[in-house]
Amino acid sequence: MAIMTEARLDIVKLSQHIGAEVRGIDLRAKLDTEIIQAIRRAWLDHAVILFRGQDLAQEDLIRVTGFFGELGKLARPQEFFPKGYARLLPNIMMISNIRENGQTIGALPDGEMMFHHDMLHAEVPHDATLLYAVEVPTYGGDTLFASGVAAYETLDPAIRAKLEGRTAFHHYNYGSTQRGDDRGVAAFSESTHPVFRTHRETGRKAIYVNRLMTVGIVDLPQAESDALLNALFDHSERPEFVYAHVWRKGDLLVWDNRCSMHARTDFPSDQRRLLYRTTVMGQERPY
Repeated sequence: MAIMTEARLDIVKLSQHIGAEVRGIDLRAKLDTEIIQAIRRAWLDHAVILFRGQDLAQEDLIRVTGFFGELGKLARPQEFFPKGYARLLPNIMMISNIRENGQTIGALPDGEMMFHHDMLHAEVPHDATLLYAVEVPTYGGDTLFASGVAAYETLDPAIRAKLEGRTAFHHYNYGSTQRGDDRGVAAFSESTHPVFRTHRETGRKAIYVNRLMTVGIVDLPQAESDALLNALFDHSERPEFVYAHVWRKGDLLVWDNRCSMHARTDFPSDQRRLLYRTTVMGQERPY
């Protein structure tokens, strides 16, 4: 795809509806205000931005997170996470399948994950997520991003009219305590948010439900709710709305949780995978 220049940035679209690569930037360097504003604009325009070939210390990741807002806090004190977290600065999350003495050092270690919005289960979900690749397997573990905006704008008008103004109930229950299968950090939370979310900064609407966490539409019979949600899930996950990211060491991805959702493909359990994750605090309850 054609390269565009914006405030000295080279920006290359990654797919028709979502994602762009920002080229020619070393995120360890001191960047001026104009460049930071242009990076943020690219993120708002494309929902997902990619920086390849970065060599970031934890301090760099924390600093870059600040380009997008206030650093998000971990859902629990660090001592409740696997032992590997002792090596991290506060509020960095370790996503890893690496085991030491039979114990995982990070969270969400193995296998695929269905499409979801990070922190959808919270009263005030986080606005953004950053994920930096330290070690990646030879194949698999790809991250898929789906545009909630493109899905909303192409939704069947009858379904849209039926659900406009309605809210959905979300439930999250994941981790070794609940599942008993060494899947990582235990977590439990519930929330209610609009089915269609309006983005505070762009004004665009996006579908804001997902297959992993959304369990019902408020004040609808369960059968009708299930049918409508399945239609939304199927529509939102259509391939034309999705960018599939194949990770390389040194990749940094930043995505907007307000208007995109993501999933993970399976990968070899005998190959190491290690990524560092930060988030950006939300500014308000979804509306």
